[in-house]
Amino acid sequence: MTYTDPLARIGFGARSRSAGLLTPFIWIVGAIAGAIAMTVGAVLAVVTAAALAVIAVIAGCLVFFAGLAMRARGVSNRRDRRAGDDVIEARKVDGAWVAYGWERQGR
Repeated sequence: MTYTDPLARIGFGARSRSAGLLTPFIWIVGAIAGAIAMTVGAVLAVVTAAALAVIAVIAGCLVFFAGLAMRARGVSNRRDRRAGDDVIEARKVDGAWVAYGWERQGR
C-alpha cells in the first residue's frame, strides 16, 4: 500500500535533505533571526529588571517617609500628654488660691 498524500510527510524526520543553492543562505538568515530574537529578549529582561528596581526604590522611600510620619506623630502625642500633665487648675477662693488636679494619678 502506497501513500500518495503529500501532507503525510510531516515532521523533522520526514524533511527532504535537498542541497540547493539557497540552503546556506536560509541557515544564515535563520541564525541571524535567532540572534536578533535573543537580543530582543535580553533587552526586555534588562528593562523589566530596571523597572522592578525603580518600583522597589520608590516603595522603600514611601515606607521610610511613612515611618518618619508615624514617629513624628508619636513624639507630638507624647509632648501633648506631657504638657497636659504640667497644667493644673487653680481658683481664687476668699483671697487664697486653691489648686485642683495637684495629686498625681496612681499614688
